[in-house]
Amino acid sequence: MHDTNRAIAGHDEKHFQSGELVRDVVIGMSDGLTVPFALAAGLSGAVSSTHLIVLAGMAEIAAGSIAMGLGGYLAAQGDAEHYASERTREEREIVERTRDEEEEIYEIFEEYGVERSESASVLEALKRNPTAWVDFMMRFELGLEEQEKGRARQSALTIALSYIAGGFVPLLPYILMGQASKALVVSVGVTLVALFTFGAVKGRLTGAGAWKSAFQTTLIGGVAAGAAFGLAKLLNKM
Repeated sequence: MHDTNRAIAGHDEKHFQSGELVRDVVIGMSDGLTVPFALAAGLSGAVSSTHLIVLAGMAEIAAGSIAMGLGGYLAAQGDAEHYASERTREEREIVERTRDEEEEIYEIFEEYGVERSESASVLEALKRNPTAWVDFMMRFELGLEEQEKGRARQSALTIALSYIAGGFVPLLPYILMGQASKALVVSVGVTLVALFTFGAVKGRLTGAGAWKSAFQTTLIGGVAAGAAFGLAKLLNKM
């Protein structure tokens, strides 16, 4: 994750990059903090053995990280296949339906207030470079950009590792402590702080607002854990 700094005539612009990496970390970490937290809290309402809670939590983290990583891989792979398919179609259309594609170029520029007479020179330049023409259509007509090589594997690994890292936060008190009720209290405190911190960082990086994102993330995790704990208590009495 890094910032790209661009200086033009004394004007500095900072743009946050690596949005896909941030998205993968957010997906993995948010679920990793929330799901094992809810599971551990729910089991604490039904059993008193920290050993059982840790075993169940570890199993959930393993299964959850694999499932989430696989989902990320398939999603990224699907995006890559969609891009390749659409690019092949565009390459064919600029040859077989040249006039239609030229008209689409004019329409794209008109959306930005550029007259046809003004965009004609750009169109002629693109026609001299078919690869650039296809690149332009992919980005501005379809809103698609080619993924980096190995993106699917990177996405899967990032999501899975983020899930594991998040999952161990609520589970750690049960690993270190012998009494489930005390471990639950510590787990709640530690996880809520982690959720709040993670939400704030996520909001700051994505521009959604640190405080707003922090409270939303904490609320979702807290509600999920509270619901699981209450349901387990209720079912355990039946």
